[in-house]
Amino acid sequence: MGKDEGTASAQARRGRIVSELTGAEKPVSGTVLAKELGVSRQVIVQDIALLRANGYNIVATNRGYLVAPGKKPSGSTRRFKVHHDESQTIDELETIVDLGGVVEDVMVNHRVYGKVTAPLGLKSRRDIAHFAEDMATGRSSLLMTVTSGYHFHLVSAESEEVLDDIERALADKGYLAEYLPHERE
Repeated sequence: MGKDEGTASAQARRGRIVSELTGAEKPVSGTVLAKELGVSRQVIVQDIALLRANGYNIVATNRGYLVAPGKKPSGSTRRFKVHHDESQTIDELETIVDLGGVVEDVMVNHRVYGKVTAPLGLKSRRDIAHFAEDMATGRSSLLMTVTSGYHFHLVSAESEEVLDDIERALADKGYLAEYLPHERE
């Protein structure tokens, strides 16, 4: 199996784990997940750790894993369309959190796969540093790479004024991109 094929199958497996846990009415054990997915229980434990690091609220109980209901962002929210290269990712995220925003998620609008969203929950430079480290050590690519750097962030803040400040700062840095007519919700 080639390196890319292994990465793709690992990502697919983690996607199946999230689906299994999200659809479950009760906790699912690591042993059951391992059998269903044809891997060891240790691989499941590692996958769960990676999913948690990527913002999934997966809880371990004495009967197995479950996805805890996510809390809704408080205050105001706005989805920004942005575009930049990978080297500008940290600056973009720090711009948002430094002005009081929380980067709730990242979404791409892929022409073939449609909208693909991943939770982030980045609210501080420390969160961003952990995210950057997880990306580097996980040998993963940023989701924006599948859409040539175009992506969307749902940002929450205590007020519309804070979101306006974030929008201005992203525009000033050249990160803000125009929505296309079909991208409006």
